[in-house]
Amino acid sequence: MFLEPHFKGQRNGWIEVICGSMFSGKTEELIRRLRRAKIANQRVEVVKPKIDTRYHETQVVSHNASAIVATPIEHSSKLLEMTEGASINVIGVDEAQFFDMELTKVCEKLALRGVRVVVAGLDMDYRGVPFGPMPELLAVAEYITKVHAICPHCGNLATHTYRKVSNTERVMLGEKDTYEPRCRTCYEMGNILNLY
Repeated sequence: MFLEPHFKGQRNGWIEVICGSMFSGKTEELIRRLRRAKIANQRVEVVKPKIDTRYHETQVVSHNASAIVATPIEHSSKLLEMTEGASINVIGVDEAQFFDMELTKVCEKLALRGVRVVVAGLDMDYRGVPFGPMPELLAVAEYITKVHAICPHCGNLATHTYRKVSNTERVMLGEKDTYEPRCRTCYEMGNILNLY
């Protein structure tokens, strides 16, 4: 028996992931995509983790000060509550690495409802280890964009986030005084030098 892949009249939903190191333009790209959706008169909802208060409590703000209004939430399940019964076309999620591990399942449920889900986050933490729900999101996403910063030491593409201060907490909010983007080689050299 042949089954139709979609019910008649149902919109296709999908997941897009924007990932990379700090200072690579992830949030800027997220904001750009969400603004384009708004220009097309699509209903857009934006969320961010409640713990991220670096620039603003109720806005997603890029390092170059581009901003969009967002709802801070503590747990990814809140996304399902917020959108239940609402005709949301696009959902933007910033700093996805700080969310709980249920975020992937939540994004998949939203995509099945016909929602375009655009997620931005660090793919690796300062130790070079896949961060939070990001690996699972990358595995299930229909579209993946990896953005790069420039390594300030050699000028190559930066893929890693190097922590410049001595702190072993996995989650530590910070800016240029705390982190810098580095290429693979400069990242490794920095870690080797810090061992002594």
